[in-house]
Amino acid sequence: MNAMPAGSRPNSGVRQWLKRQIPGYFFLMPGFLFIFVFMIYPLFYSLHLSFCSYNFAFDTKPVFNGFQNYAKMLTDNYFTAAFANTMFFSALFFSAVMILSLLVAIILDKRVPWSGFFRTSIFLPVVIPLSLTGIVFQWILHQNYGLLNFFLSDLLGLGFLTKNWLGDEHWAMLSLVGVSLWKYMGMLVVLFLAGLQSIPRELYEAATVDGASEFQKAWRITLPNLRESFVICGIWAIIQSIKVFEQPFIMTQGGPGTSTLVLYQYTWENAFKFYEMGYASAIAYVMGAIILILSLLNMKLSRAE
Repeated sequence: MNAMPAGSRPNSGVRQWLKRQIPGYFFLMPGFLFIFVFMIYPLFYSLHLSFCSYNFAFDTKPVFNGFQNYAKMLTDNYFTAAFANTMFFSALFFSAVMILSLLVAIILDKRVPWSGFFRTSIFLPVVIPLSLTGIVFQWILHQNYGLLNFFLSDLLGLGFLTKNWLGDEHWAMLSLVGVSLWKYMGMLVVLFLAGLQSIPRELYEAATVDGASEFQKAWRITLPNLRESFVICGIWAIIQSIKVFEQPFIMTQGGPGTSTLVLYQYTWENAFKFYEMGYASAIAYVMGAIILILSLLNMKLSRAE
């Protein structure tokens, strides 16, 4: 057997490895290119814009201005109002959707009559377009010819409960929270139901034999086994609440006054109404930071239970 020249085997091995691997990476290139063009590049370019002054209607190119866009938020009354409204909406929506969804999921997890019909009915709003939801509820909540006020006054005789739901600054944001609950609760009910049905029934049977009450079963078995569901549902609810846009944009246009102006809408107005792409990018990154912080806090609290 002839001896192979020194150094020829490693080079041959590398060539063989490249021949096997390159075709695979070649077929992945369209995916990598799509991710780079539509996700990675916009992400870093918008970060760059957040440190620039750039009105794309008048400026030829972005001009670096350091942290001026972030400092501007501290003295911007519209940003302050949008930030406060977003936090109020998020706190109310997050609390309500988590509690109501869990309660509905627990009820539907029992063998109640028509459970399939109720599950479908609760999930159905999730697949309805948000723009259509906004238009329909704009009519339902109208002060003069809305269905809700008609139902309260003419059918139930509770005329004192009728309101200008979208025109009163004290009720406008609460109305938007109610519409969002109707729209999104079905998604969390499905996620909680999946978590409930993954809990072994033997645990409940053993607890029943030991004489545990329904409250003890819920506290000792149900809630601890739903930790992952709480993490997933919590992050989903936080993201939906911070980036709320369509409901106030369609139903109230941020009014009356600034009572329903939220951060996402204010970002859109700066970007596409005032053409201030630098300031809009800075606000978008503040929103991203808020979502990240609240999501990490939710994960920590859910796993510490």
